[in-house]
Amino acid sequence: MTKPTKEKKKIGRPSIYTHDLRERICSQIADGMSLRKICLQKDMPTVGTVCLWLAEDREFSEQYARAREAQAETMADEILDIADEIPPMNPTTGAYDSGAVNHQRLRIDSRKWVASKLKPKKYGDRLDLSSTDGTMTPPSKILVEFVGSDRAKA
Repeated sequence: MTKPTKEKKKIGRPSIYTHDLRERICSQIADGMSLRKICLQKDMPTVGTVCLWLAEDREFSEQYARAREAQAETMADEILDIADEIPPMNPTTGAYDSGAVNHQRLRIDSRKWVASKLKPKKYGDRLDLSSTDGTMTPPSKILVEFVGSDRAKA
């Protein structure tokens, strides 16, 4: 006679991980929202939980990476919008409010920095000196060729 087996109960809080939740998180990231802000919303997991899901689910990790790339594009669009905003005028002097101008500059610089980290090949500051055939041209040779071409013109 065999003993009836008991079902093992999972320990801990039940997971709220669903395909729909994964889509919502990635969609909001692509729209420019930070993961921290997303996770502060009602019915959203913690940042740590999302990081755990990213480590465990390859498909989610790939989708998240694509959302982060799209976020860089969103930030580039936001930079243009911020730059096009006309800052308020100081009512006393009639000049642009320098505090508002500095705030716009900070917003633009922050987005530029984040975009350069999310998509360094497109928005990074690094200069690519490689040739089309995959070989590298040393900077010293480029300088010699550049200086030499100026001497040839003289």
